[in-house]
Amino acid sequence: MEKTYEITKDNYKSYVFEKMPKSSHWKNMIWAFIIGGVICTIGQAFIELYKLWFSVEDASVLASGTMVLIAAIFTGLGIYDNIGRFAGAGSTIPITGFSNAVVSPALEFRSEGYIYGVGAKMFLVAGPVIVNGVTISVIIALLTLLFGG
Repeated sequence: MEKTYEITKDNYKSYVFEKMPKSSHWKNMIWAFIIGGVICTIGQAFIELYKLWFSVEDASVLASGTMVLIAAIFTGLGIYDNIGRFAGAGSTIPITGFSNAVVSPALEFRSEGYIYGVGAKMFLVAGPVIVNGVTISVIIALLTLLFGG
């Protein structure tokens, strides 16, 4: 039999804690680590494959491009969302997560047209990441220039 509550400020927290689904943090962290590791291992496999024909630098760039392309295709097919639901941060941290963050809004807003939908909304999620990444990079470069390193 379910408890009935009269919600007050005093018992609201305990009510919410009792009703919210319990999360298995350890299980989530382990799966994020495993899936993220698998994604990175696949990327490294592409680097090793491309090194057979290209320099190390070119192989790294080609591997990154390949991983972005695969993640974009998987996002379009709905596969990457399933991986993300299962792996959590393990699918968002590698470069494939960035690709997913760009492609998902583009797909979602494509009905608004190529300019106001795809073009304007494509960087809705990834835009702040780019801005913050560039800003932090400039700050670190200036600090390195000023204080040597």
